[in-house]
Amino acid sequence: MTKTLYFGNLPWAVTSEDLTNAVKQHAEVISARIATDRETGRSRGFGFVEVPADNAQAVIDALNGAEWGGRALTVNEAQPRPERPAFRR
Repeated sequence: MTKTLYFGNLPWAVTSEDLTNAVKQHAEVISARIATDRETGRSRGFGFVEVPADNAQAVIDALNGAEWGGRALTVNEAQPRPERPAFRR
């Protein structure tokens, strides 16, 4: 079983590989991705990392509030995306 963790307040230059390297010191990384703007392709300053469920709390404890590139990270368990009404014209 796995858990997806939310990483907020990331420096703009952080890549998925950087995020993987930071987390793998604390847990096995199954996947990591940085959210990007659809139009510009630039980072939106947050990302998600999937780790084994039994290691998720250790990652949160180790990295939540940690400084990266002069920014204090926000790390917690990701919440499901809220349902949005269908777009109608």
